[in-house]
Amino acid sequence: MKSLLVVASMLALSGGAFAQDVESAPGALLRGLDKVAGTTTDLDLGVGQTAEFGRLSVTLGDCRYPVADPFSNAYAFVTIADAKSGAVAFDGWMVASSPALSAMDDPRYDVWVMRCSIPSAEGSETAQ
Repeated sequence: MKSLLVVASMLALSGGAFAQDVESAPGALLRGLDKVAGTTTDLDLGVGQTAEFGRLSVTLGDCRYPVADPFSNAYAFVTIADAKSGAVAFDGWMVASSPALSAMDDPRYDVWVMRCSIPSAEGSETAQ
């Protein structure tokens, strides 16, 4: 039920139209914050890739953006787990423009979506 509410909220935030066309991007840029050290780390992931961030394992499942305005709101399906125990800390959609809408709850780390990586007109990868 929570996933359905998050998806409905994402669609509402990205223009209010439930029939809005979206595209899946080949990757995304995520940012991690270590609240204890006060440092940020950018995670540039392709769909299906996993990166280690502190004690976390961050996997990108998908990143989508509106076709009509590719530089507006992006949202990504992310799975975040404890790298040692495998316990899942977050598994769902994150919205770039509203990171608190669906956030990971961890006392030390924050992870959020910055943007999708979208193909440019020339065929090379360009960050949204």
